[in-house]
Amino acid sequence: MTLAINPVALQLGGISIKWYGVIMAVAIVLAASMAIIEGKRRQIASDDFIDLLLWGVPLGYVGARIYYVIFEWGYYSQHPDQIIAIWNGGIAIYGGLIAGAVVLLIFCHKRNLPPFLMLDVITPGVLAAQILGRWGNFMNQEAHGGPTTLAFLQSLHLPQFIITQMKINGVYYQPTFLYESFFNLVGLVILLSLRHRKHLFKQGEVFMFYLGWYAIVRFFVEGLRTDSLYLAGGIRVSQLLSLVLFLVVVALFIYRRVKVEPKWYLDGSGLKYPYSRD
Repeated sequence: MTLAINPVALQLGGISIKWYGVIMAVAIVLAASMAIIEGKRRQIASDDFIDLLLWGVPLGYVGARIYYVIFEWGYYSQHPDQIIAIWNGGIAIYGGLIAGAVVLLIFCHKRNLPPFLMLDVITPGVLAAQILGRWGNFMNQEAHGGPTTLAFLQSLHLPQFIITQMKINGVYYQPTFLYESFFNLVGLVILLSLRHRKHLFKQGEVFMFYLGWYAIVRFFVEGLRTDSLYLAGGIRVSQLLSLVLFLVVVALFIYRRVKVEPKWYLDGSGLKYPYSRD
């Protein structure tokens, strides 16, 4: 009999180190490494990415938790002691992205860094981290879709370990973590293949490509999930936000191309290190 994967990677005395935490740690290191490598092309010091990471990651988790609590306030208003119990689960990636964007804007203002260029540089790493991070959900048997059949999962030609892990309490479920991870991987491959082509992306458009792509993927995947946050009327929060985000990105792209005429992404940032850090 094939067993489901144990979510605990390592037990040290009374401390359990879960696969979710290990995977997220690797995802953060991967995102930072990709940003540092690309930052060298754009004349941005690696220390800036490390400093941004030290602020952005913890505050991003806070934002992800606040976002989740807001849309589950009916429960947390009755159980306020659980608001900070993030170890029991309950974070939302959109909340983390919003908080991370705010941190980045403040950071860039303090360091005199061009925010759109910074967003372009870190975007592929963030997407790679999301791709890897969804496998943490897989380990926890969470963020899955509705019930399905063994025959359906086998028809997708999935490895047996994925099929086994998708059997929860005797029921097979849609591996929505895999759908999102796979299609985001497609987006990452496209982005990495195109971003260094001359006169294709202007500053800010690598970031906008990411936002638009992720919004589309999340909109359709969210419709399959069973753990969505809802607004009144049964509207899924992430689907609505994805739709709004996509429309905003398209409008912003058109406006900037017609009215602003920003630099091409590969034209360089014009930074001369060390730059002002007032």
